[in-house]
Amino acid sequence: MGRSFVWEPYGDYLAQSRVRDFMVRHGIPNWQELVTRSQRDIAWFWDAALSHLGVEWETPYASVYDASEGMPWTRWFPGGALNVAHNCIDRHVRDSRGEQTALIWESDSGETRELTYRQLHASVCATAAAMRNLGVAAGDVVGLCAPVSPEAVAVMFAAMKIGAVCMQIAARSTPQDVAESLERGHARLLFMNDAYPRGGKWTDCAPTLHAAVRGVPSLERVVLIPRGETRHSPAAPALWWPDFIALAAGEGPCATEAVSAEHPNLILFSSGTTGTSKAIVHSHGGSLAQIVKEVGYAFDCRSTDRFCWFTNFGWMMAPWEIIGVLFFGGAVVLYEGTHVFPTPHRVFELIEKHGITIFGFVPTALRQLAALDEDFTRHDRSTLRILGSTGEILDDRTWQWYFNTFGEGRCPVMNVSGGTEVIGCLLSPLPVMPLKPGTLGSAGLGMDIAIVDDQGGPVAAGPGNLACRQPFPSMTRGFLGERDRYLATYFPHGERLWVHGDRVEMDADGLWYILGRGDDLIIRGGINHDPGKIEQALLSYPGPPRVAEAAAIGAKDAEFGERIVCFIVVDGLFGAAGEGEFTDSLRAHVGATYDRTGRPDEIHVVDALPKNLAAKIPRGLIRRAYAGEPLGDITKLDNPQAITAIQAHSG
Repeated sequence: MGRSFVWEPYGDYLAQSRVRDFMVRHGIPNWQELVTRSQRDIAWFWDAALSHLGVEWETPYASVYDASEGMPWTRWFPGGALNVAHNCIDRHVRDSRGEQTALIWESDSGETRELTYRQLHASVCATAAAMRNLGVAAGDVVGLCAPVSPEAVAVMFAAMKIGAVCMQIAARSTPQDVAESLERGHARLLFMNDAYPRGGKWTDCAPTLHAAVRGVPSLERVVLIPRGETRHSPAAPALWWPDFIALAAGEGPCATEAVSAEHPNLILFSSGTTGTSKAIVHSHGGSLAQIVKEVGYAFDCRSTDRFCWFTNFGWMMAPWEIIGVLFFGGAVVLYEGTHVFPTPHRVFELIEKHGITIFGFVPTALRQLAALDEDFTRHDRSTLRILGSTGEILDDRTWQWYFNTFGEGRCPVMNVSGGTEVIGCLLSPLPVMPLKPGTLGSAGLGMDIAIVDDQGGPVAAGPGNLACRQPFPSMTRGFLGERDRYLATYFPHGERLWVHGDRVEMDADGLWYILGRGDDLIIRGGINHDPGKIEQALLSYPGPPRVAEAAAIGAKDAEFGERIVCFIVVDGLFGAAGEGEFTDSLRAHVGATYDRTGRPDEIHVVDALPKNLAAKIPRGLIRRAYAGEPLGDITKLDNPQAITAIQAHSG
């Protein structure tokens, strides 16, 4: 693939990281052997890892897993009982670490709040006691539709603490979508903001409140977290957060329920842009195992770290980050706003102000910053030691920019890939692993990952489809009320192979790369083309102008079956030659750097590409818009107006 190593593990990464300690304890000489052994003997790995990481069980499990009912219905840690809230909060207070910082929250306008573990514990206990006083019991669904905040964190852990299930919905979802999601889970309680700011603009949440009250028969109460400037008496059955917390007045300490490892704790929603989102169910034991394995080994998080992942509660990265960091006694830095308000220096100011040591960002936002003519190097980035990214393909050029601009060429980039249905990573680097631009490292530890063809047969190195040959703890426990859809989605070749949907390949050094979604594959003239490779070639164009963002799709064609159509956002002016000569140069560049048969048939310059709420570019939606087909549900787009420009170029 032509890539060379640009980062080699050194110093504490190589000698003092937690994954190195695990390797030494088990006599494992290198990262290749670690990955292989963790794949071949998953029972050994997960048992050894959870012991090494320090997961606390109320009742030890009888065996690591039971797959007697088939891989899709594997039971993990049968006989074991525990609680995520105990592992992330209670035990730190018990062990005299209550005065350490747990949460740092910064608002859109720069207001800051900090909570210690003792303060967070008190907030979670009060929230849990108030829930119980409203009749919420183990197994009940509690809805959370709010931006990141200390109150939202308390709600998530309080639900887990009493054995309830926290259904997390993106705050920017449409009122109808929120109501439909809550009804699918028969939610009894909903927590939401009265309003929230984002990028200096306020959103009134009254429409969501009214839709939930009218459209969810099971809903008994709505609790409003105050953020807006105007206070009013909410209509029944809503009440303000302070009045809700007052329901816990006089209560003693709220006990944490020890629940079965298979007891559900989270319902999350996939970020699709058409049809009904998949309601994905996770468990206490499975989610905790996967999250702490990744945050502990791949990101080497410690009690001294300040960890910030640019995310929201509608994306799995929020519970992943919060659960993982608090498990290790670190501090989570939560930011309510955007990366470009009031200036594009915002994230660098956060890093500087709060001394962030581990930072995660989405590739789209990185590309947006990289395209600006800004000097970010004037900010102090010396506290950073590990960088992270996920959500979509991190192209080589942007990876290199991230590595140099944020990490000053010294911090490894943990570019990971998995999904909501995994609440974690199928592919992940490790800090003991050398890295190349764009790589996702290797198989996640304990994940028996393989590359398969369209029939499920093995492929030596790719390109092919990403699959898993053995179960793993954080597999979704199905889709809420949709057993058949779950099987059809992830087990199309039978119940012995989980097929993820991404196309991948592996290089000669054993490092993996994502090419894109399998259903986005373009077949032109009988030749398969991965859109991710075409996009990467476009993004590597030296300019001027530079290509800031790119999306490649296949469009029906009478002669070739499909033609290659690309939409790009550029940074800079075309100059005297004009747009036509520029796009001709781009076609030639793709032919030279990727494949001459993969040169785009059409290249259209647009102001912006559509993005969903997880900041991913939905190629399927772009393909339908260009073809003039029905779009389906576009309410999950962050910028639906971008679709109009795509439709204007419709063939």
